[in-house]
Amino acid sequence: MTADDVLFVLALLRRAKADVWIGGGWGIDALLGEQTRDHRDLDLMYRKDREGAVSAALSAEDFVESLDWRPIRFVLTALDGREIDLHPLVFSNDGSAVQASPDPQRPFVYPSACFVTGAIEGTPVPCLSAEQQVYFHQGYEPAERDRHDMAQIRRVFGIATHF
Repeated sequence: MTADDVLFVLALLRRAKADVWIGGGWGIDALLGEQTRDHRDLDLMYRKDREGAVSAALSAEDFVESLDWRPIRFVLTALDGREIDLHPLVFSNDGSAVQASPDPQRPFVYPSACFVTGAIEGTPVPCLSAEQQVYFHQGYEPAERDRHDMAQIRRVFGIATHF
């Protein structure tokens, strides 16, 4: 997934009136304002009530569903292998949100302050805060890309990470 791909997908979803926020590796690179590694996919958080618009817009660009772990997440894959990992959020009136988790009693929590703006190739993009990124990078054995991403968070933001 290239920077141009990410910007294309964001513009496509903006035209579909679907609010999204970048997470994962591209989200961290957006916070840094520069690409620090290659990315195999794009993680997007979106308003669950706009799932139809998200799916329709991406289907029109030949993305097809390749994984269904709803209500937690689902993945769309293009014929050329590009993947978009989609995470549905349910928002509260205060701007915070929750996402279903494998443990229904412990949903993933998104405080309102975690929805911030970063940049990809100088273009402002909606993404998750550094603190939220750290929150999601815990409780599992990290891959080398996770170690790289958390090292960038520590270097730029001075936030302690779990690995």
